[in-house]
Amino acid sequence: MRIYQSLCVLLTLVSLPSWADAEPPAELIFALKGSIVKIHTVTKSGGHGIGSGVVVAENLVATNCHVLADANGINVAARGETYAPVSVREDWRHDICVLRVEYLPLKPVVLGDDEQLQYEQDVFAIGFPGGPPKPQTTFGTIKALYPLDDAAIIRTSSSFVLGASGSALFDSEGKLIGLNTFKSPGRHSYYYSMPVKWIKALLQAPETEHVSQNGRPLWDAPENQRPYLMRVVIPMQNEEWDDLLRIASEWAVQEPQTVEAIYYKALAEEHLGDLKAADALYRQVLQANPRHSASLLADARIARQQGESNRMLTLLSQLQALSPDMAQELIPQEAGLAQ
Repeated sequence: MRIYQSLCVLLTLVSLPSWADAEPPAELIFALKGSIVKIHTVTKSGGHGIGSGVVVAENLVATNCHVLADANGINVAARGETYAPVSVREDWRHDICVLRVEYLPLKPVVLGDDEQLQYEQDVFAIGFPGGPPKPQTTFGTIKALYPLDDAAIIRTSSSFVLGASGSALFDSEGKLIGLNTFKSPGRHSYYYSMPVKWIKALLQAPETEHVSQNGRPLWDAPENQRPYLMRVVIPMQNEEWDDLLRIASEWAVQEPQTVEAIYYKALAEEHLGDLKAADALYRQVLQANPRHSASLLADARIARQQGESNRMLTLLSQLQALSPDMAQELIPQEAGLAQ
C-alpha cells in the first residue's frame, strides 16, 4: 500500500508543470532572432541549398561547412537584404565555417561556455528549418555530451530538418553553446550540435577567399572511422545487442572516462539478460553523472525486475526531478501493478 501511495505522489508531481520547463522570455528570443541569418547557396550543378547561420562577431557568421559544400555562389540573407561573403574560415572536420560579410548590420550573440553544460539542461535553437521566411525557435534539453577533441558534441531532444543546419543552439540565458549540425540515420533519429568552443578556436584561424572543401566532416567519415557516438546508434535501434556490446566495449576501452560508452555497454548487457552486469554499469554511470536520465530510467527498470521497490522509487523520484516525461514511461506501469 505504501508503494502505491508513493507512486501516486510521483504521478501527481509528473502532472504538474515544471519551472525548469519554462520557455525563455519572448523578449530574449526576439532579440536573438535579430542575429540569425539564412544562408543561400547555388551549387556547381545549378542546384540550390538553404542553411542557417548566426552572427558570432562583428561581420562574422558561423554556419556548418556542409551548407557551403559544392557551392558556386553563397549569399547571407538578413532583414530583407542579401550579402556576399568576402572570405571564410574553415574547420571541415568539425563542420564549422565562419563567413566574413562586410557591413553586416547585425549584433553578435554572446558566446557561452560549453564546458559548463549539464545533462537535462534546458536549451533552445533558432534557425530556418524547412526554409521559412522568418527564423523559427525549437525547445529541448541536453540528453548527452560526448567528449571529443578537447570539447564535447551535444545531443539534444530538439529535432531539426533540412534548412536548420548551422542554426544556433542557446542555453536558457541566451548564450550560444553550439550549432545544430547532423542527425543519426534510421528511425528515431538523434540530433547533434557542434560546441561553441570549436567556433571560438576557429575565430583565431586565418581566412581564405574561397571555400576549399578541404576534408570531410567527422560525421561523414567511413563507418569504421566515425566517432563511437555514431557507431552505437544503429545497433541499438535494430536491437543488435551483441554488436552494441562489442562496439560499446571498444569505446569504453578507448575512452574510459566517457559515461556514454559505459551506458551503452550497460544497455546491451541488460537486453542480453545479464541484469547484474547491467546494474553495476548503470550505477557506475550514475556515480559519475547523477543527471544521466537514461541510466536512472534503466536502473529503475532493473530494480523493478529484482523486486527492489524502495530503490525503484528513489530512482524514479530522482528521474522525475530531471525529466518528468521519462519518469512517466515507468510510473503508470508501476501504479497499475501496485494497486
